[in-house]
Amino acid sequence: MQVISYLRSLCFAAVLVVISTSVFAQIGISVEFGPPALPVYEQPFCPGDGYLWTPGYWAYGEDDYYWVPGTWVEAPEVGYLWTPPYWGWGGNGFLFHEGYWGSEIGFYGGINYGYGYYGRGYEGGRWDHDHFFYNREANNVNVTNIHNTYNTTIINNSNNHVSYNGGNGGIETRPTREEENAGNGRHIQQVAAQRQHEQAARGNPELRSAANQGKPPIAATGKPGDFRGGAVPAKEAGAPYHPADHRAADRPVNAPVARPENNVPRPPSATHAKDLPSHAAPTPQSTGNPKLDQRYQQQQQKLYTQQNQDHQKLQQRQERDHQRQAQQSASQARNQQVEQRRQQQTQQVEQRHEQQTQQLEQRHQQQSQRVDQRQAQQQQRQQGRPPNRNEPRPGGGGNNN
Repeated sequence: MQVISYLRSLCFAAVLVVISTSVFAQIGISVEFGPPALPVYEQPFCPGDGYLWTPGYWAYGEDDYYWVPGTWVEAPEVGYLWTPPYWGWGGNGFLFHEGYWGSEIGFYGGINYGYGYYGRGYEGGRWDHDHFFYNREANNVNVTNIHNTYNTTIINNSNNHVSYNGGNGGIETRPTREEENAGNGRHIQQVAAQRQHEQAARGNPELRSAANQGKPPIAATGKPGDFRGGAVPAKEAGAPYHPADHRAADRPVNAPVARPENNVPRPPSATHAKDLPSHAAPTPQSTGNPKLDQRYQQQQQKLYTQQNQDHQKLQQRQERDHQRQAQQSASQARNQQVEQRRQQQTQQVEQRHEQQTQQLEQRHQQQSQRVDQRQAQQQQRQQGRPPNRNEPRPGGGGNNN
């Protein structure tokens, strides 16, 4: 009986190990076939001082790649630069590595996105104190409106439009030690404007590779989500489009995937609340409706304040637990249990915050669409014709170039 009890204990311990590793494993999308080549397009004018170029890329959803247009985004903090996302071969499929903001440029797969992102680092500009200076050799800047510019010649002999690292036909580049260090530093993930921009691209059927054959009708925009007035179409596809065969067998696997050691992973999950970066301050949004924008900004500020207070409370509670643990001289097994509980608490808080932010963004988008629909109906009444409820809502789905 003692042997059976001992074996049960071992099995229970093994189950705990499996649960802890699966709960905290990073979830990614693995696709068996690589994305299309990067399309050729012109960069729109920089809309103003403090905006940084974030190149377009292929994302994946609903059984197809879709193009997320390049756009100008305000940096969330002074001194921060954008490391673009990239696809990298992981042994059983192509894994998506998300982009992030940080004080240094990390590894982005050696992909030549152009406009300063030529595979290593960023040559499109630099921070000088609290102002960003633009290299006119890499950026489309109107010097009448933006005066903090300079000219540095860039030698870029590559005409490669490959959009993924590793695998068959991919870029064979590995991260340097400096890029690895940058990848492990303090980060800020996509700001709200970037997430909304990506969601709008996902919902536009014309941006799917099956529809545009690798030549998206909206390749870049002047500002996030501006798919109408400030949109720029692709000149041409980066390479002949060859859709993957047997797509039914190539569906993405939304399951924990092992990140290869020779690729930089997403920023590591924080174990303690003190390791969590502060949430980025909300960026003002402009829908053309001042009241709606003001209410959304107030809701963003309230959520931003509450989430940072959650960080502080959790950090204080964990520090008190740590002090009690030190006084009690707990065993190693007990210490491991406490560490696992802290990590679980920290990740649960971050998951809840991410869900809160997404829910707020979704509510704002729905309200904005309702306002647009009411305005369209009012315009139709003024023109003397009844509103057509079957017409698409303004700003949704179509290409207005």
